[in-house]
Amino acid sequence: MRLRHLNASTVVVESDDVSVLCDPWMLDGAFYGSWAHYPPLDYEPEDYADVDFIYVSHIHPDHFHRPTMERLDEDTPVLIHDFATDFLRQNIEALGFEDVRELPHDERTHLAGDLHLNILGADDCDPEACGSYFGCSWWMDSVAGRRTDGSTQIDSMGVFDDGEDVLVNANDCRWPMSDAACRRVVDRYGDVTMLLVQYAAANFYPQCMGDYPEEQLRAEQADVIEEMYQDAEAFVNVLEPDYFMPFAGDYTLAGKYAWRNDYLAVPERHEARDHFETSENVPEDAECVLLDAEEHLDLETGEQSAPFTPVDPKAKEQYIEEELSTHTYPYEDDEMPTLDDLEALLDPAFGHLTEKREAIGYESDTTVLLDLVDGKVAAFAMNDGGSPEILSESEAADVEEYVRMQMDPRLLARILKGPQHAHFNNAEIGSHITVEKQPDVYERPLYYAMSFFHEPTKVPA
Repeated sequence: MRLRHLNASTVVVESDDVSVLCDPWMLDGAFYGSWAHYPPLDYEPEDYADVDFIYVSHIHPDHFHRPTMERLDEDTPVLIHDFATDFLRQNIEALGFEDVRELPHDERTHLAGDLHLNILGADDCDPEACGSYFGCSWWMDSVAGRRTDGSTQIDSMGVFDDGEDVLVNANDCRWPMSDAACRRVVDRYGDVTMLLVQYAAANFYPQCMGDYPEEQLRAEQADVIEEMYQDAEAFVNVLEPDYFMPFAGDYTLAGKYAWRNDYLAVPERHEARDHFETSENVPEDAECVLLDAEEHLDLETGEQSAPFTPVDPKAKEQYIEEELSTHTYPYEDDEMPTLDDLEALLDPAFGHLTEKREAIGYESDTTVLLDLVDGKVAAFAMNDGGSPEILSESEAADVEEYVRMQMDPRLLARILKGPQHAHFNNAEIGSHITVEKQPDVYERPLYYAMSFFHEPTKVPA
């Protein structure tokens, strides 16, 4: 078996004459234009249109990137986890792919030749056991009081094997959510040859915190990087692979928010390798491997097609300044909405949010403050089903317990209209939203509920 790395989470698994393209994101502009590649890519999606299968782990656009998928062969079978709803399948089929195969949870499936694939839900949950959500949605209070933890699983873990080598593609699966899934893999397969694991934080924190001074931004950046390293080390310790490659979460911001690159919790991959090679938390016999774009590793022999080339920081900085920072986002071409336009969208969106918030049993005294236009701010509490209140700037400043969010009003209008236009979670991951909060406590279910802050969308059965 061979592993060919293209970029970020995009890889090709090859066994004899069978090839599987995993999580294709081969063009700049994911997450509403803000995510780009560095180094810039020297290939096009069409160069990999002749693969035998495509595996899509989950819906996020750095894994299921519509513009990339549109340039692949629609006749290629697409392999996904059999989630509780058909949301991912419907999105893939909408692009013209007719052969979308939903593989049952933890079922080793023969693809072709000697190659098999087993897809597990990130939290080892079989959707047939409950069937309630697209991924699970449970919450529990932690020792931190108002802080919460739980599962919002939309990810999947792909396990490839050819009867000899075993490759675990953990992509964006998080620890400790995926502990049970990893142990199930060990019980089923025994020795793992290769692990692909997330090493960087693909989220808005800390770069989008608008009320953090420089010193705090740097401190939080270092803390998040260390946390992600520890999570990756946990995967390595449980799976005990011969080789592992830190890959998922690797991106560079483009457009007007390119300055936020300075605060991303995304170290360079060679920095991650240096950490893992000196870490006492990584087994000595687990070798950290890095591959340049389009290079491969032979899992049987351990030979790489070429040595890895670390990023030149000065060249990257110049590329960001001269190229990426000049990019524009799609919503910047929209007409600026009026206050009336936004107000008309707020009530149905808030009703949808409240329905989801109540379904997960979440309440909080925290008030969400959402900047609109003309100095007006929408305010709504996470324990009230009434309509959002429209405040002046001075009135909003008097709110004592809040999470305040600011984004381009054109993007906000898209989000309120529904996921077919834009989605809060993708805007958040894309670093399009500036956040301030008092007290400085992260309430995870608040942000989860905000992902339903849009007009209800009817999805075909």
